[in-house]
Amino acid sequence: MLMQRDQSVLLVVDIQERLLPHIHEGERVLENAIWLVRVAQRLGVPVLASEQYPKGIGHTHAGLRALIPATAIAEKLHFSCAAAQCLNGLPGFERRQVVIAGTEAHVCVQQTALELKWQGRQVFVAADAVGSRRPSDKELALARMRSHGIEIVSREMIAFEWLGQAGTELFRGISREFLR
Repeated sequence: MLMQRDQSVLLVVDIQERLLPHIHEGERVLENAIWLVRVAQRLGVPVLASEQYPKGIGHTHAGLRALIPATAIAEKLHFSCAAAQCLNGLPGFERRQVVIAGTEAHVCVQQTALELKWQGRQVFVAADAVGSRRPSDKELALARMRSHGIEIVSREMIAFEWLGQAGTELFRGISREFLR
């Protein structure tokens, strides 16, 4: 199964101001998530974000928050976005494919991915755009999600599958701006 831009929504899970400095290679996770958001927006893929207890952990990182409309950001207390039902009714959440970036891979990302999969969604996790405080927790989470049928992909895999073909103006524009 390939990711299709007209069937996908990008979900950025809990990349928040006070949590990010504690994430292993957090700046790389943030950069890759911003890259994915920008590609998604250029291709017309809806982008949603969640915030875990923002009073304590802070809001979505400013670099992401500047790109995502406030109406597409949901607050939650459950670790899983699915359990929290915080995304219901947000634009694009009705799509069958959910592409996930965010933190922490072994907590909120994993629980969201597993529950969305159990609900019948096709779930893809961008390995280079998720992170945890400890690398071993991220590795375990990716292995566990994979064992449950969640597709573990890279940001470029996502972009190329959303594009579908070369030789178009859209491909040339994305290639120049994002695929150097």
